[in-house]
Amino acid sequence: MPTYEYRCNACSHKWDEFQSITAKPTKKCPDCGKLKAERIISAGGGIIFKGSGFYQTDYRSDSYKKGAEAAKKSSDSSSSSSSSTSESSGSKSGSTD
Repeated sequence: MPTYEYRCNACSHKWDEFQSITAKPTKKCPDCGKLKAERIISAGGGIIFKGSGFYQTDYRSDSYKKGAEAAKKSSDSSSSSSSSTSESSGSKSGSTD
């Protein structure tokens, strides 16, 4: 559920309230009790990163990347060499007697 910010026009009291999107805005101020409350536009909640090292822990290390590239190159070279040997090992057809 979203959090809405309210302000009373009578006493200038500000408060936050959890409401569903389809709920009607609150009109009564919880501080003074008058029906002068209005919903105000707010920036919303900010993103807070807690802990250390978000950049370092979210991405692979350079040594891992180099190892993955080397493994890919070795698998590519072995697959290309096996396909070239199978093509050259075929027998010739169409010999004339």
